Parts: sequence; structure tokens; C-alpha cells
Amino acid sequence: MQTTTLSLADSQNWRGAALIAASFVTHEGAAYWLEESGGQRQLAVLAPPDHAALADLAGQPGGERDGYHLTLAPADHATARWLRGALPWLTPRPIGQHTSAGFGDRLGLATPGHIRALREVLAATPGATIAPIFAQQSIREMARTHRTPAAVLNDATWGTFAAGWVAGVGADADHLKTPEDIDACAAEGYSLYTIDPGLHVDDAADGDDPATLHTKLGAVPWDRLETTAADFLRRYAGRTFALEARSLTLSEPEVIRAAVKYGAAIAYVARMYRHLITKGIPTELEVSVDETATPTTAAEHLIFASELRRLGVQWVSLAPRFVGAFEKGTDYIGDLDALRADLAVHAQIARVLGPYKLSLHSGSDKFSVYPLFVEATHGVGHLKTAGTSYVEALRVIAAADPALFREILRFDAGRYPTDRATYHVSAEVARLPDPAQVPVGELAALLNNHDVRQVVHVTYGSTLDQFHDAIFGVLRANQGGYDAVIARHFVRHLAPFAVVPAPAVK
Repeated sequence: MQTTTLSLADSQNWRGAALIAASFVTHEGAAYWLEESGGQRQLAVLAPPDHAALADLAGQPGGERDGYHLTLAPADHATARWLRGALPWLTPRPIGQHTSAGFGDRLGLATPGHIRALREVLAATPGATIAPIFAQQSIREMARTHRTPAAVLNDATWGTFAAGWVAGVGADADHLKTPEDIDACAAEGYSLYTIDPGLHVDDAADGDDPATLHTKLGAVPWDRLETTAADFLRRYAGRTFALEARSLTLSEPEVIRAAVKYGAAIAYVARMYRHLITKGIPTELEVSVDETATPTTAAEHLIFASELRRLGVQWVSLAPRFVGAFEKGTDYIGDLDALRADLAVHAQIARVLGPYKLSLHSGSDKFSVYPLFVEATHGVGHLKTAGTSYVEALRVIAAADPALFREILRFDAGRYPTDRATYHVSAEVARLPDPAQVPVGELAALLNNHDVRQVVHVTYGSTLDQFHDAIFGVLRANQGGYDAVIARHFVRHLAPFAVVPAPAVK
């Protein structure tokens, strides 16, 4: 990077305490930083008056120093888009086959804390890399939080800039279900598109008898799969496929079951992928079938991936439904030895048929799973978290405004029976403690309780509708505390993924 004649120290002397020091950066003959005063933020750009970057910035003159002109612009949507163009490391880019993590942020305030955790973890393991995706939110979450793809990306951009992260980012348009979802996110410049064909998965297939499966086989959309049932069976039934440490021989019954269970989903992913590539922008694809009722077997994974490849789909990561229970907001529930074996075979399939990454969805707080996942994937996978940053925000509220926290818990208990409908959770209202009976100093610890954590995890949309201004008021007044809470929590998530890749075998 080139430098201007104005240093950070000179800028601080000139602009005072309003300048957010971590944001200060120079690039191609100009200096950029963020200022905050009275709760309002603005971008500051110091550059020669004829600097090309200033041509499209809608700002106001802020003074002159040593021949450089200061331009001040509001920290809004238009300025965020301009800033991504001016500072290339803020523009989301495809990440490829590198270890990566998605930092879902329902409130748009957690990115500085995420960056603090990431820096701490990477500093502790020289040579390790974890590519961050700070802008990540599902269409379902956007609807419940009344946010747009632009708002999610802009909040992450401002958080990334404020924290001084210059190592590059991705942006995940998560759990997309329609071409219109793709359109909305592509218009804003997202780089990763997670396709969720769950509505097209036949979960009942796992329990269907042979006669029912044969009937359903005829209803598979073979035209959209560009094949026939007979050819499909010839490709897989009775064949043996070599993996790294084992082989898979597929029986005709399990091939038929895979076609019935996933046939329509495969066709839908191909349709969505073909729509995406018409956008002509740098993108990569993730495929998610994790939110289904039954696990994805090794045979189903192999067939699913093989059919996508036959249809010309290119993807960077895939999220199967692993064995056991990956409930929201809590650690894994199930047999860890069974999970280790399941992860191992799925990771082998991903390396042999790709390579592509396995993606760990519902990855928040799965502390017992991370070492197993890293072991199976040889340290090259994708971690996706979402709700845990919101839950930890409530920890800050418990300390700063106990009355508000108690009110939120009482409200959430009433909303939970309705809001839990679209989430995989096991919490029960009857097991919730009465927040009125919990001493102030112990309120935050309630968020370590399985039932409390899941209840607040899935009622966020209703809670924000009811308490939006109060929640944001407390968090903005305690941003430093929130950053610290998030950093502490995410170090535990990220540390297992900070591994130094083994040297390639020549």
C-alpha cells in the first residue's frame, strides 16, 4: 500500500477522539478511516483533490491538510458500496478450497468481535489460515429480522473496516430456496451462494416399503435430471466405488431409495446453479441438505455428488445431514464414535469426488464436534454459525440491563411454542427457570442452560420485533463489552480449525 503524507498520529491530532484508530488505512495514495461522534458514524477519505477514488463518493468537504482534501460521507448503503470498490479487500471474493468460517450475525454488530477472535486464534498458530465470511445470513433470518441482503453486507463491511481487517472476506447468501433469492443477493455482490433444496427432499423415503419406493421412482423428475430411471440404476446399482480407505458397493434398493429421496433436490440444485451462473459474477456454490429429518448415508452422498457433477454443477462445499442431533444453540447430541465414523466416510467422498469441502451447519456451540470434523476433513472444511452471536448479545444485556433481560426471557417463553416450528430443537418451556427468582449476578449464566439457550436462539425474530430499540440501545452503549464477549466465545469455535496444513506429498 502507498502512504499519504498524513500519518495515523497526525490524523488523530487533527480529527481528535472521533477517529476510530483501528480503521485507519492507506491505499493508492489516499487515507481512509471511520469517525464516530454522538452515536453517528461517517467515513473520512483524505486524498489529493484529483484522486480517482473520489469521483463517485457522495460526501461533503471536511477540510484541507498539506494539499490533501478531506471528504466526509455518511456510513450508509451508498457509501458502503463505494468503499468496497475503493478498498478491494472489502469486496467479497470466492474462497475456494481453504479452511473457512461463516460468522452469522443477526444484529449486524458482531463483526469486530468476530475479527478479534480470529486474530487471536491465528496469532496463536502461525501458518494457519481461516478465511472469514462475516456477511452471512439466511433468507429465513433476513425475513425474521426485517433485514435485506444489502443491510447484512453493509453491516459486515462497516464492521470489517472499523476493525481494520484487510486480509479479504467472503459473503454467504445462505439457505437460498428460489431464483429470486439469488437475484436479490447477486445484486449486492455476495460471493458464496448456499442452495437449500430441503423442500424437494422426500424424507419419507427412508421409511417407505419397496412397493412404495418403486411407485415413487416413476414420479422422480427424470426429464429435469436429463436421464432415465433405467440409466440411473445402471450407473449405480451393483457397482463398487473406491474411496481412500474403503470402498462402497451400492445395492439396487439403496440406489432406488436415494433416487426417490434426493432426485428432485438434485434437479433443483442444478436449476439454481444454472440461474446463478447467468449473473456473470465471481461466485461459488455450497449445497446444503442438512435440514432434513434423516441422515445422508454414504451411498446417498456419493450419488448426490455424482449426479450434480454429471449435470455440470460446480460447487465448493456440501453440507450433508450427519448422524446424531445437530440442534440449534447447543452441543452435539449423540454417539461421538458414530459421528467420527460418519464424518470420515463423508470426508473421503468429498476428497475423491471433488475435492470439495464438507460444511458443518448448525455449527454454533458444537464444541465436541470440532476436533472430529477437523480430523476427518484434514483441516480443510467450512464452519457455519448463525444464532450464537445473538445469544451472546443477550449475555451483555443480562449484565447491563437485568430488567430488560428478564422481560425478554418471559416474552420468549411465550413465543417459543410458535417460533420453534421451523427449527430443530428440544427445549421445553416447562423446564425454563423463572428469571424473577434468579439473582442479578446469576442472570447471564442462564444462557448456559440448554433450554434457555435454545428458546432465545429461535425466538429472535419475535424478540426483535418487540424489543428492537431497547436491545440495540444497550448493545451500542456497550459495544466494547459485546466485542469482548463475542471474541471470548468465538475463540472456542475457531481454535480447533487453526491447523497448519500438511505439506503436499510430491
